[in-house]
Amino acid sequence: MTLHRSVAERLLAAGVDPDDTERAVRGALAEDFRYGPDVTSAATAAPGALAVAGVVAREAGVLAGLPVALAVLDIAGVPPGCAEPLRHDGDRIERGVEVLRLEAPLRQMLGAERTLLNFLTHLCGVATATRAWADTVAGTGCTVRDTRKTTPGLRQLEKYAVRCGGGMNHRMGLGDAALVKDNHVAAAGGVAAAVRAVRQAAPGLPLEVECDTLAQVRDALAAGAGLILLDNMGLADLRAAVALAREYPAVRLEASGGLRLDAARAVAQTGVDYIAVGALTHSSRALDLGLDVLGTATAHDRGR
Repeated sequence: MTLHRSVAERLLAAGVDPDDTERAVRGALAEDFRYGPDVTSAATAAPGALAVAGVVAREAGVLAGLPVALAVLDIAGVPPGCAEPLRHDGDRIERGVEVLRLEAPLRQMLGAERTLLNFLTHLCGVATATRAWADTVAGTGCTVRDTRKTTPGLRQLEKYAVRCGGGMNHRMGLGDAALVKDNHVAAAGGVAAAVRAVRQAAPGLPLEVECDTLAQVRDALAAGAGLILLDNMGLADLRAAVALAREYPAVRLEASGGLRLDAARAVAQTGVDYIAVGALTHSSRALDLGLDVLGTATAHDRGR
């Protein structure tokens, strides 16, 4: 890892892996610089010129990704300490709010601008969408969770944005929890057989079973599943599944499949513990933010 220590510490404090973030940022910057240097910035920005700029929200939303923005600047050659966050990830922000102030070398700033904004606008969009779902189910005892339907290479950052928006992360990969889905049931020869096979292969690992019918819910409960995913069930079946699970106080239920924000509260009020929303990461609209240069100066001017 080559991130500046202060940048890495900010990422760690946010629960984001610095090495994974550096990989994602370097890959994104490489897309812009693979064909050569930033010709436009080199032609228009004087050597040694410094600039004051602000990253400003063009619309209201929820902030996420400031530590990632600092990583972009660091890797792009902007010296540490040239960027100051003015808000915190998870904050609700209004249109016109400045979230990050920069006083940095102009050429490097301009070269990093699009990559910085790509990360910020996307992660803020995920956080904003998550907050809408979390607000909708507030007070019901139900929690919004994400899925593995993430942008390849950006999973940990998108899941971080979900947390910023008030949601909860589901499993991060295939090895930190087991999820028995329909194809696994078919492969094993039934719900109970699939549960037994996973328990034998990975005792102690969190285990969730996807159920399409109430009959499968009964089988999963009897087999000892601790978490049951209720896939594409209507409100009546969700309530029935909740009633079945009352005999198993430790079991948690998660509704999933085709959920809409306008129906989220009704789903939450059936008594399920979680709502799984893949759209948080695969379909959230980017939040509009921009970087505005407020003034320029040469390094000589700054020292006078």
